[in-house]
Amino acid sequence: MTDTTLSLDRAAIDIESGASEETSWSAATWLAVLSMAATSFALVSAEFLPAGLLTPMARDLGISEGTAGQVVTATASVGAVAALLSNVLIGKLNRKTVLIVLSALAIGSNILSALATDFWLLLLGRAGLGISLSAFWALSVAVVARLVGANATGRGMAIVTLGVSLATIAAPSLGALISDWLGWRVAMAMTAGLAALAMLLQFISLPTLPAAASNSLTDVLRLTRRRRIQFGMLAILVLMTGHFAGSVYVRPFLEKVTLLGTGPIALALLGFGIAAVVGNVAGGRMADANIRMALVTTSILMGLAALALVVWGAHIGVAFGFVTLWGFAFGMAPVVLPTNLSRAAPDALEASGSLMVVSFQVAITTGAVVGGYIVDTYGASAPLTLTAILAAVTTALALLQPRG
Repeated sequence: MTDTTLSLDRAAIDIESGASEETSWSAATWLAVLSMAATSFALVSAEFLPAGLLTPMARDLGISEGTAGQVVTATASVGAVAALLSNVLIGKLNRKTVLIVLSALAIGSNILSALATDFWLLLLGRAGLGISLSAFWALSVAVVARLVGANATGRGMAIVTLGVSLATIAAPSLGALISDWLGWRVAMAMTAGLAALAMLLQFISLPTLPAAASNSLTDVLRLTRRRRIQFGMLAILVLMTGHFAGSVYVRPFLEKVTLLGTGPIALALLGFGIAAVVGNVAGGRMADANIRMALVTTSILMGLAALALVVWGAHIGVAFGFVTLWGFAFGMAPVVLPTNLSRAAPDALEASGSLMVVSFQVAITTGAVVGGYIVDTYGASAPLTLTAILAAVTTALALLQPRG
């Protein structure tokens, strides 16, 4: 047991050594990484839960469904600011302590949301979740690199982001079922239980993670002068804007172009989710082997899937196949894009993590707004066309990106 703990501590201290290879992860390292995956599952489950609760939540609080949907906007907008400032505000606090406090904030926020008697209390609870979610992701790459070594960061992040894929599949559907059986407040309270379990795992399994240095806002912004950081952030902004502009409107596309009913659409989206889980694993392995090729592969597969749907999506078999391929590419993206950005700043992983989360949040917001305008103006196929175009731009960025 002592040898295992010392092995984990050495991996946490020596970020650059890459000594922790695939075959040499100890049981303690696995448990620590799995605690991070459990945290991502708990936080993202809470983030996506409202998608399955909007109708009963709106009815109970006496608001419209459109207004209730703004709880998602509150989480994302507060999260963007939190991501930029989180690594500045935590200073030299031990990172294990910070992660446990963030989980405690998620517990409190989810309980407040579950008990909210009016819309403003619900928004306050969701804002707290946004802080916890974004600060966790801003720290995630740096913490994983310290746990497993820089050369295995992609594999480690693949395990952590596996929680995201599982949450996006499970949270909306299970939330809707639990809401029908026990009420939306019980469903919301259950996410507090998930966060409590994650916090317990963090407390048990994470080694002490003293801060190597404190960050200032100037330090974070100074990173944007690096060419590879600029390319890495652009890759996130462009590819994820394209993804969220198109993927949100895959269901209308399948309804209006492929002419599928509710059952087949649910099956197609299940295939998307399962493929995303597989893409997570593949993305981690490719990112560690060749990050440039991993980014090129991710963007080409997403662009190919979107373009094929636009051209041949009226055929049911083609639609199912390329929705699944899109899911595989999307599963790769949350591993490949952060790993690519972190390679541009191995000396400032926490600061680059902040820039990574801000880039994702801006891309999510931009994609949703632009995609909504395009689908209303040009029809169901137009957002997918934009996805294909922006994926092609990302491929060019990956090929032009300076080697570092």
